[in-house]
Amino acid sequence: MANKKWFQDSVVYQVYPMSFQDSNNDGVGDLSGIVQRLPYLKKLGVDVIWLNPIYKSPNKDNGYDISDYKSINPTYGTMVDFDNLLSQIHKQGLKLMMDLVVNHTSDQHKWFKESRKSKDNKYSDYYIWRDPVDGHEPNNWRAAFGGPAWTYVPQRGQYYLHLFAPGQPDLNWENPQVRESVWDIMRFWLDKGVDGFRMDVINLISKPAGLPDAPAPAMYPEVEALVADGPKLNDYLHEMNEKVLSHYDVMTVGEMPSSKAEDAVDYTSLKEDELNMVFQFQHVSLAPNPNPKLGKWNDQPVKLTELKEALGHWQKALDGKGWNSLYWNNHDQPRAVSRFGNDSPKYREVSAKMLGTTLHMLQGTPFVFEGEELGMTNVHYTDLNQYEDLESINFYHELVDQDKIIDGKTMLKYLAHISRDNARTPMQWDSGLNAGFSKVEPWFALNPNYKQINTEEELKDQNSVFYYYQKLIRLRHDNEVIRYGNYEEIDPQDDQVFSYRRNYKGQAILVISNFTDQTLSRDYGQGKANELLISNYDDDKGAELRPYESKVYLFR
Repeated sequence: MANKKWFQDSVVYQVYPMSFQDSNNDGVGDLSGIVQRLPYLKKLGVDVIWLNPIYKSPNKDNGYDISDYKSINPTYGTMVDFDNLLSQIHKQGLKLMMDLVVNHTSDQHKWFKESRKSKDNKYSDYYIWRDPVDGHEPNNWRAAFGGPAWTYVPQRGQYYLHLFAPGQPDLNWENPQVRESVWDIMRFWLDKGVDGFRMDVINLISKPAGLPDAPAPAMYPEVEALVADGPKLNDYLHEMNEKVLSHYDVMTVGEMPSSKAEDAVDYTSLKEDELNMVFQFQHVSLAPNPNPKLGKWNDQPVKLTELKEALGHWQKALDGKGWNSLYWNNHDQPRAVSRFGNDSPKYREVSAKMLGTTLHMLQGTPFVFEGEELGMTNVHYTDLNQYEDLESINFYHELVDQDKIIDGKTMLKYLAHISRDNARTPMQWDSGLNAGFSKVEPWFALNPNYKQINTEEELKDQNSVFYYYQKLIRLRHDNEVIRYGNYEEIDPQDDQVFSYRRNYKGQAILVISNFTDQTLSRDYGQGKANELLISNYDDDKGAELRPYESKVYLFR
């Protein structure tokens, strides 16, 4: 593969700041807390740290509603604390990737405060305003967190668009002044020395001409499909690259819900004139609810054949043309071992390792979400009052109380399976007070299993999930075939085993993962391998695959 870049050789660790480490005992994680844990991340072996938003924000959506892009949220610290964090990260030989949220701002941002005042001020066209149609919203769009995607402002006599919460008005990227303001924000952080950006829902910035109605039932998924990958998206990303990104040696990943692999070839072209990679959603959007009004809300297991097809399609489509991001979970997704594996005490560790193997052996840049390397699980809440997430709470009230299309008990089952809050419980550092996260009660309740699942215990056990992830990361760093090899699927219709080959410069690896709790038999020629690179069992029984067994063979 020509023109290899550092981001292709990297493994990224995602830190959700408010839940990572509290250093000043206010119950909320902060920047100085991250500094305390840098040796841990260095020990794990990752290369890049991605921080969720740390900017000034009213926190209506946990920081994804930004009121000042050039200020640090006081809960996390000061700009001095940030500068120290960046310096300490670089001293450890690591890099820092920031979260760039520029599809929308907070309604508390000065741009919006001015924009809502009148139709004839400097910021009046910074957002998407429309006149009422027959006395109601301009179209039928619904917002991601429930309710209409439009809110009326009497001062202007108009509605503004918000694809997410009302407190998150969408920016008008058609306005060149908006784009220049975004470039200015990016340069501010890049000039400080940050090493890249993860770009929140960046493929929604180019809205379709005329803002037409979405197809029925016009819930958010239909709106997202209509808005995603809009007519000027490539133009905007190319301009971003030309005016900003090409002037720095950085890593970029665009969060792109609803994007297709064929589109991502343009966004992630190895010509590097737009972005480096995208977060695609196909593999985490499987098992849809048969009732379209319920969208993603379900508790159904993912079919392995569909999971293989989704991941394999992206592997093949981008090979030699673009670059993949690899992830199982993040701050917007439930815990991987609970969703794709088996979080029972009997199988949690072995299935967590199996999932890690399956993902890290693919072509692309792996992303590890905080606690994934420990095999942290969903929290399995049973009461709505236990939830913090705006999306989960809003949809419960809309689907249960307002529309009455589902009962509360069933909806709570769905939340326990798929809610974003499953990923947001505080990091489990030890079995002591508040799991070592804080000396006071945390902002969000801990997962009760922290006494059994925590860093302190795993660092004592050479067979832990932590040390397994450490080995996966080391193997990727040491083997070009893992980083650059093409993808060759094996038996895509097998609904129990995920197996594939990677090939590069005369070497090959064979990856075999049993996604069941059954003992199976599969012979893919592993007996002819030169070396067993890694396995989540202590011995190798060849064609026999024990529950959730995963192993990787090297052929020279």
